[in-house]
Amino acid sequence: MQWRTRSDSRCRQIPMAEPKEVWITGIGLLSSLGEGLDAHWEALTAKRVNVDETRLAPYVIHPIAPVSFDAQIPKKGDQRQMETWQRIGVYAAGLALDSAGVKGNQEILSRMDMIVAAGGGERDLKVDLAIMNADAQGNLPSGAINEKLMNELRPTLFLAQLSNLLAGNIAIVHGVCGTSRTFMGEEASSIDAARNAVARIGAGQSDIALVGAAHNGDRGDLLMLYEFGEFSLKGPYAPVWARKDKPGFALGSVGAFLVMESREHAEARGAKPYAKLTKVVADLARRKEPGAVTKSLQAMWPQLGATDDETAVITGATGAEPATAEERAFLGEHPGLAVRATGTTFGHTIEAQFPLGLALAALSISRGALYPANDPTGFEVEKAGPPTQIVVMGAGHWQGEGMALVEAVK
Repeated sequence: MQWRTRSDSRCRQIPMAEPKEVWITGIGLLSSLGEGLDAHWEALTAKRVNVDETRLAPYVIHPIAPVSFDAQIPKKGDQRQMETWQRIGVYAAGLALDSAGVKGNQEILSRMDMIVAAGGGERDLKVDLAIMNADAQGNLPSGAINEKLMNELRPTLFLAQLSNLLAGNIAIVHGVCGTSRTFMGEEASSIDAARNAVARIGAGQSDIALVGAAHNGDRGDLLMLYEFGEFSLKGPYAPVWARKDKPGFALGSVGAFLVMESREHAEARGAKPYAKLTKVVADLARRKEPGAVTKSLQAMWPQLGATDDETAVITGATGAEPATAEERAFLGEHPGLAVRATGTTFGHTIEAQFPLGLALAALSISRGALYPANDPTGFEVEKAGPPTQIVVMGAGHWQGEGMALVEAVK
């Protein structure tokens, strides 16, 4: 039992209820490997990687696998007003609701909270290029930019760029109508989305929530943005831990959503858990100081209560430097850990980085095995026996760090 002290003259102590246990009861995955849990488990076991080194050469991307969006977004009108990243997210959200057994259950959906991590929408590259080319050639008179933007952009583009429309489209298509929160801020946004969900459910402020993110890596405009910062991986493709001499990340395409709920709520409706999400912690290191990421991870690790001998790590290590080298330095302090880097198989999925790790951790625990290593450097090692604890770790390519402890339900 925890206690807090009342802030008045009587100074009596008031007992605080223990946080409710948070179960992961639904997982929705759509990625470059395919859709659904069985397809992903088969691909991970086979060490399959789907990359494209030619379409946006010399840059490497992980495009979304072929999918018929009709299966989860039946109305063509709904699909038309979404951009690809939103379709990916809405589709994965539907898979998660199916997985949890709440798809179409209006009583639950009407009060299900939604916590989404999202970036900005896709730009109209043709218009952008026309403006930049005209400017470079000295053919952009005063007022021409406003004229082009008003006359050449399609009317729905601005609406499609709004980050909170991913949650809006999930509500429209799937009927998730509880409270809604959208977090922005690249990798850190999904860490905070998960942290917020655990805090709300743990405190009894929410019974059930849909949590996740989506990212489309097949975007020339986004690739240009990251290349300005020299973050992008140039071909040929290499696994994350083999990029020391040629750092960078390959943009990935993923929709990852989870249904999280209190143990009591899940048991009342007869739902079976994949795993429980015990704790999520976050930090914001001073990246200008060498070794800041290592120190941040060192500070967060004891807060989780994980045991090295029993724990595996699924990390969203990007391949960008110096963050990846500093993350590897931390992992090197725990040589007994079996590490898996999602960036090797899925690419770097920015906002979807952390929920992807949570989904894979819960899936591994439910399948009674950690999927095999896919690392030619030997840094990732195999783990014998079923995992009971998996730490999901995320360090942003530029800022933001976080960890979560996913455990088997006892």
